Amino acid sequence: MILVLRALGVGDLATAVPALRGLRAGLPGRELVLAAPAWLAPLAALTGAIDRVLPTTGLADRAAWPGPPPEVAVNLHGRGPGSHRMLAAARPGRLLAYRNAEAGHLTGPAWDDDEHEVRRWCRLLHWYGLPADPGDLALRRPPAAADPARATVLHPGSKIPAKRWPAGRFAALARILTARGHRVVLTGSTDERDLAARVARDAGLPPDAVLAGRTGLAELAALVAEARLVVSGDTGIAHLATGYGTASVVLFGPVPPAHWGPPPDRPRHRVLGFPPHDGIDRDWAGSGGVGTHPTLAAIEVDEVVAAVDEAERAVRVSGAIAA
Repeated sequence: MILVLRALGVGDLATAVPALRGLRAGLPGRELVLAAPAWLAPLAALTGAIDRVLPTTGLADRAAWPGPPPEVAVNLHGRGPGSHRMLAAARPGRLLAYRNAEAGHLTGPAWDDDEHEVRRWCRLLHWYGLPADPGDLALRRPPAAADPARATVLHPGSKIPAKRWPAGRFAALARILTARGHRVVLTGSTDERDLAARVARDAGLPPDAVLAGRTGLAELAALVAEARLVVSGDTGIAHLATGYGTASVVLFGPVPPAHWGPPPDRPRHRVLGFPPHDGIDRDWAGSGGVGTHPTLAAIEVDEVVAAVDEAERAVRVSGAIAA
């Protein structure tokens, strides 16, 4: 059995898909168990690489491993030492992880802060002689149909306030896209329902356009898989759009797309918000870093509209080539 730790969120799991598939291919015939929050189970199933989820809320969840020692434990959570020690407590036959002297793990490659998250975990597997293709990001199609289908999904929220593009600009974007014939819906968590409702109200959208707090992860995946377009900040839904090849515009700040963005060779996924202005960033951080990050706040509505046009043009071109 292979035990993999990735007790994080939607985007974290989506960016680990190539590494998870590499483990499946490189260590065949073994059960692959993912230690992750239970609510991620629907997405875990859509990776096609995971046999079951071991509910794990994070590094604070240090309950004893309930089964026999795994043959292999893999740390896709971080560099340690907490995550290393959590897996070592399961007494695995082998631990595949980044080198960390504090945790007593002296094998494995060195950590690189300036690395894309997808490539980070593929490089870990490569060091141990296992295959992993950073471009293998596609997710399985959900079994349920989306409602509504072919919607344009705007996702104004984020757990991190610095990653939120101003709500008024989302409302202005929604008005423009609605006038162009898009069926706009607004997604988010239960905590973001008021934010989504405010955007809908200011955009003149009907109440049923607010899906925030009303979709589970499986329903959200189905919505994105069949969507016309997704516009969001740097958050989990952007990675779902990449996984389904759905046209997207992702607004970045304070983390650069070189670390978390969609692959640059896929023109239907457009990125805005970088490079940053170093002087402005220093001023913002020095003032306590409150509110929307400056590189994100600098993005105007007309820039996003232009990026939408580029993403949709890329979809049309790829469709024409396929035909």
